[in-house]
Amino acid sequence: MNIGIFTDTYFPQVSGVATSILTLKNDLERKGHSVYIFTTTDPHVSKDMIEPNVFRLPSVPFISFTDRRIAISGLFHAVEIAKELELDIVHTQTEFSVGMIGKYVANRLKIPCVHTYHTMYEDYLHYVLNGHLLRPYHVKQMTKMFLSHTSGVVAPSKQVEEVLTRYKIKTPISIISTGVDISEFTKPVDTKKIKQNLGIDNDSPVLLSLSRIAMEKKIEVTIGAMPELIKKYPNIKLVIVGDGPDMEQIQKITRDLGVWDNVIFTGEVKHSDVSPYYHMADLFISASDTETQGLTCIEAISAGAKVVVRSAPYTEELLKDPAVGVTFDTKKQLISSISRYLDHPKSFDDKKSQKKIMHDISSDTFGDKIMNFYQESYKYFLKKELSKSDLNDEEYSND
Repeated sequence: MNIGIFTDTYFPQVSGVATSILTLKNDLERKGHSVYIFTTTDPHVSKDMIEPNVFRLPSVPFISFTDRRIAISGLFHAVEIAKELELDIVHTQTEFSVGMIGKYVANRLKIPCVHTYHTMYEDYLHYVLNGHLLRPYHVKQMTKMFLSHTSGVVAPSKQVEEVLTRYKIKTPISIISTGVDISEFTKPVDTKKIKQNLGIDNDSPVLLSLSRIAMEKKIEVTIGAMPELIKKYPNIKLVIVGDGPDMEQIQKITRDLGVWDNVIFTGEVKHSDVSPYYHMADLFISASDTETQGLTCIEAISAGAKVVVRSAPYTEELLKDPAVGVTFDTKKQLISSISRYLDHPKSFDDKKSQKKIMHDISSDTFGDKIMNFYQESYKYFLKKELSKSDLNDEEYSND
């Protein structure tokens, strides 16, 4: 199958979306399919650099997200490339510039266009003129407009499906959790070396936070638990991996709480180099309440780290066994869960539960589910072409 993935975000940009797309691309290619990435230019990628099956369209930084890009041209060029590649299906991964180009390409080639809805935009409205320009209603209308004339939508979690249902999206929705390439996180790692590089004693308990440094990630909640944790574990370290627009503010909070000596900021780390950080950590911590697919969470699980993350529909579904991890709602619960794991590290090693979840979150399972989704979406597309009208759920279910 010839698959065209259209995205505003791709490596070397660091994001969950970029990681998800690369994981999918690698697994589908391993299974014999051809995957072509249509994305934006990037200042970190030379114009002379050859990237097999990657086509970059002229772009500029996106307003309020200057580390993200938006295409400004390339529409007709993308159509010509897609024709030459004889694409069978278009899979858009953004509702903005390159996503719109993908929809146009699918329409011109008369092939299905499917979409993955990655971002809960209602949680990010404050980035646009401090929330004074856009409202949740605008997000709903934008989403409905973009998803019209698509043949299927992937919701990475039940939470996303519920939002799309609330928006009254008519296109069939499939819940497919993003997977990870487990082989990348199960390779042996010299944790003593990375601890030494970070100045961490071998006997120090290590907590890991890995994300974009932005206020919606709620990193200050984890830092806020440190004063009490330090009382019980004086040599405990919180390693914060990542960079972002609110780094200075997060560092100020760390100083104001008097926990600077127990917190280590590494800055941005390439995704290909993050595995050792997961292996080094005793626990992976995330207080973010805006995650739709929890990629860092499942990467941590793949590396064998226990996870303590904010309660949400997705994490509640994922973490049903303390052998893998637990969720929390309050700072008191966060501190209690961390203490329980650090005090009883051998009490939560249920290999059966760990093996099952490793299968569920693997890139192999992810790729298989996406291929089934493509096939079902193709059927829906053909039925729409034959009927020349939207199908309701009852018509769709009757083959």
